[in-house]
Amino acid sequence: MVIIPDDKDWTWVLEQPCQECGFNAAGVTPSTVAETVSHMLPRWQAVLRRQDAAERPNDHTWSPLEYACHVRDVFSLFDQRLNLMLNDDDAHFANWDQNQAAIDGDYAKADPQEVSAELEAEGRQISASFAGVTEDQWQRTGKRSNGSVFTVLTFSQYFLHDVVHHLHDVVHHLHDVDG
Repeated sequence: MVIIPDDKDWTWVLEQPCQECGFNAAGVTPSTVAETVSHMLPRWQAVLRRQDAAERPNDHTWSPLEYACHVRDVFSLFDQRLNLMLNDDDAHFANWDQNQAAIDGDYAKADPQEVSAELEAEGRQISASFAGVTEDQWQRTGKRSNGSVFTVLTFSQYFLHDVVHHLHDVVHHLHDVDG
């Protein structure tokens, strides 16, 4: 089964609510991210306990397990990038190809229990990092390899949408997808 790569530029979520998952970035700050991620972790763990966690709903959609692997890696990547922004002036982020990461990490064959533990650890780490951000750091900047520039504030909003959106995908959408 071949997954169609997602090459959309999701930065539009910084300007308007996401119609798919209902996320609205306007109320998100670095200080709200830690608690939100912590509250989401048990829901991700419940997803990984499902009997069908490793089953793809169709040929072009990741399984809940693959989404969880992606979110685990997003936690790790964004933690690294957040720390770059906090420590380096005008930080630059190396390119990250999420589709290649899924192939290299063999997401489809991962062990759900291991992923659950790793997702928990990475989620706690990114939560702690965001909890440590002070308001005077919100305007520090970082630049993605495609040229997108973020402040710590917009970075927190962009990050949280990714996590919220994918939890929405696995909780609400995967049961409704035609196979």
